Amino acid sequence: MANKQIEKRLKRLRRKKRIRKKVFGTPERPRLTVYRSLKHIYAQLVDDVNQRTITGVSSLTPSLRDKVAEARKEGKIAVAKLIGQEIAKRALEKGIEQVVFDRNGFLYHGRVKAVADGAREGGLKF
Repeated sequence: MANKQIEKRLKRLRRKKRIRKKVFGTPERPRLTVYRSLKHIYAQLVDDVNQRTITGVSSLTPSLRDKVAEARKEGKIAVAKLIGQEIAKRALEKGIEQVVFDRNGFLYHGRVKAVADGAREGGLKF
């Protein structure tokens, strides 16, 4: 069983590597990267030119604790959508309207798609 888990992780990392060859963030159009664990979801805006994170948000962010707890009652996808809307709000505050979406090797489905949809609803353009 452990072999299957390792194999699955390696496949995701291979996909991630392949995606990262093509997806590149600039200061004007940063990379919106998504990571999902079994319990939580994370989103960051990354400027690859200057190699720095512009802003980030996750389901563990203290300022969102109440909203996340409320959304968790509906399920993980609702939490992911909330995270997408929050990252969009923070990006717009910093004057960023366009991003490049990096799914980080995860399939564009479920929670990863929900983050993207939430970010679009929040006003980001991909």
